[in-house]
Amino acid sequence: MYEYDLVIIGGGLVGGSLACALSGTGLRIALVEAVRPSAEGQPSYDERVIALSWGSRRILEAIGLWPDIAPEAEPIRRVHVSDRGGCGFTRLDSDDIGVEALGHVVPARAIGVAIHAALREAPDIELLCPARLLEHRVAADRVDLGVQCEGQRLQLRAALLVAADGGDSTVRKRLALNVRDERYDQDAVITTVSPDRPQSGVAFERFTDTGPLALLPMTGGRYSVVWTCSPDQTGELLALPDAAFLARLQQRFGYRLGGFRQAAPRRAYPLKLVLTRNPVQPRVVLIGNAAHTLHPVAGQGFNLGLRDVAALAEVVAQSARAGADPGGPAALSDYQRWRGRDQSGTATLTDLLARLFVSRWPPLGVARGTAMLGLDLIPPLRRLLARRFMGVGGRLPRLACGVPLEKVDA
Repeated sequence: MYEYDLVIIGGGLVGGSLACALSGTGLRIALVEAVRPSAEGQPSYDERVIALSWGSRRILEAIGLWPDIAPEAEPIRRVHVSDRGGCGFTRLDSDDIGVEALGHVVPARAIGVAIHAALREAPDIELLCPARLLEHRVAADRVDLGVQCEGQRLQLRAALLVAADGGDSTVRKRLALNVRDERYDQDAVITTVSPDRPQSGVAFERFTDTGPLALLPMTGGRYSVVWTCSPDQTGELLALPDAAFLARLQQRFGYRLGGFRQAAPRRAYPLKLVLTRNPVQPRVVLIGNAAHTLHPVAGQGFNLGLRDVAALAEVVAQSARAGADPGGPAALSDYQRWRGRDQSGTATLTDLLARLFVSRWPPLGVARGTAMLGLDLIPPLRRLLARRFMGVGGRLPRLACGVPLEKVDA
């Protein structure tokens, strides 16, 4: 029997970030991950990127990961939001908030490399990989787990089990939790393009009759494209020759960035909302996509998961320092009170935006345009919205303020 304070199922970007955040706090941590880290490799033209909010950057800084990520991060200093076919638009600018950037566009690869480098240097984290959870049983004072690791069956015991195993979470299924699971009847087509007049630090979100079309600035003058479309259009967009696809994108977006060239291979993902209504259970907490999978509008999914990390790390570390049970009812109640409103509120807001801006009902189109123009003309409202999406509103954990957790002496 191997005993730990914390066992994290899922060593991806969210689970790995939690383990790194808690390293050095005196907790014994096991990280169970099914897939071996891929070779670091070199950046590719079309690699998958994540839009990190300013608050998420501060969390990664406090954990100590940002210095390794920063060289590949492209700042977002301005966001231009518009409604295709209407006159409404609004602009969010970092200068209005008094920060260097609203956020950054970062390759997921760069975040993963930084996390795994930190894990290799952490003596208090045991990485079980490749490994998978076979079973778990919750008792009043512990969780007992059966894990298969490289052909061996291991028995683990922990005060707290954290599920960070993604949208298809095994732990969530085992618990049979109440989940809101809705398809949007939309797919996201992802690619990378190079415009001939890139605007450094400017991101675009254009609402269309099939959903939002986002262009996110990347290093080297590239833009990551997230094109929301109806499923009956997906096959056609994937099959188009590059020149025809670029022409279709040009017609959809316009010429704010000049002409588009060099389209990367396209990939498509079905979009849905998954919201676990009770992600905190006795001795078990679900975080990240295991707890909530969101529509990509406004780019809140991974950022919401990192806010889970920051709050849970603080609650667990404080309990341990006080000599209390890190997986006991008091600690988990604190976490649930802290995170419940943000999780449900962010899910509701992104769901509303995803549905509101698809409707082509004329009165609603006029209302949307008027609301966006009004927002653009009222700086306090604009700043309030920007801070909401930057992840810097409300009660913030230490990590979200850029302050590392207290470490214990070795």
